[in-house]
Amino acid sequence: MVVRVLAVLLMVAVSATVAVAPDAAEIDTLGVFKDWGAYKTTQDGKRLCYMVSEPRRAEGKYTTRGKIYAFVTHRPAAKRFDEVSIDAGYVYKEGSEIKVKIADKSFTLFPHEGSAWADNDKAMIAAMKAGSAMVVHGVSKRGTKTKDTYSLLGFTAAHNAIGKACGLR
Repeated sequence: MVVRVLAVLLMVAVSATVAVAPDAAEIDTLGVFKDWGAYKTTQDGKRLCYMVSEPRRAEGKYTTRGKIYAFVTHRPAAKRFDEVSIDAGYVYKEGSEIKVKIADKSFTLFPHEGSAWADNDKAMIAAMKAGSAMVVHGVSKRGTKTKDTYSLLGFTAAHNAIGKACGLR
């Protein structure tokens, strides 16, 4: 599964969540850690490190849906670290809440078009490191409910790799 993610990411030069600029043709693979891949690139000449996974299971009564990914991104030049985002493979319903459950912890993400963003990235990162699975519930602009289940195996190792590559460790 991660190999498929690697191929897709290299072909599309990362999703809009990471917003890699045209000068970022080089994406360095830092490693594949079970169900998470870790990468480093540049955006406008500035270092950007991110990790990504796709869900083990994607559920919902939809006919077509784009690629689905969870990201954690470091942007050291902007002093932004541990940005958690989800690309749903569709545009979220305006005003909807994206619910995330990791073990006994719950989080609400805010939508922006096809991505959802965490308000409390640090708490979510801690839960992702401690958990084994993450379940994301969303609603598309057409009203289709989805449930995506991500494995968190390899999350901590991938997080450590992007931290080291972006000078956090």
